[in-house]
Amino acid sequence: MSTETTTAKVAKKEKEALFSAKRMKLITDPLNDNNPVTVQVLGICSALAITVQVKPSLFMFGGVLFVVTLGNVIVSLIRNLIPSRVRIIAQLVIVAALVIIVDLLLKAYAYDMSKQLSVFVGLIITNCIVMGRLEAFAMGNKWWPSLLDGVGNALGYGILLVLVASVREIFGSGTWLGFQVIPQAVYDMGYVNNGLMILPPMALIVVGLIIWIQRAKNTKLIEAN
Repeated sequence: MSTETTTAKVAKKEKEALFSAKRMKLITDPLNDNNPVTVQVLGICSALAITVQVKPSLFMFGGVLFVVTLGNVIVSLIRNLIPSRVRIIAQLVIVAALVIIVDLLLKAYAYDMSKQLSVFVGLIITNCIVMGRLEAFAMGNKWWPSLLDGVGNALGYGILLVLVASVREIFGSGTWLGFQVIPQAVYDMGYVNNGLMILPPMALIVVGLIIWIQRAKNTKLIEAN
């Protein structure tokens, strides 16, 4: 009996570990196997619209990280108080409040970026990644796993945004984060920036290429579909 009790305590301790292997998968899975953009095909609109340059992509990533992480935690903490019939409305109110905070912070401290992101900050409210995590995960889990889930999905979304924006900015403008990365000597030899890269259709092509490469390297994604 003593051995069984000790084993149960050890198992309970492992289960409650803040960064157990199971909980770490909440962060690592959205980076590849369950990426919200390339696998779940969510948040595509912003991925196509704001990835002309890296800087707006980083700001959008920060906004989504703030909203989905804090939203997950809040919904998880009050999930037992939310009537089932109005849970979607309650989630929308929480997300809308968080998005307003992000919008006001941008207008106060990064006004030019706020104008550049325009309506896409407000559209975080209807971002399927945010609402999907609240409904599918936060409503059924405690606050700490919900926080990790929010961080993981925001990272998966943000990495994709920055990757697409990097390709488009480097080849479309010759810069990265506004800094010249293609040497002037290359331009002197006749190189010209690819104007197609800064057009919206190219974002879709780049995302498609990333999805193709991801599935070529991770064949289980092909089998899953």
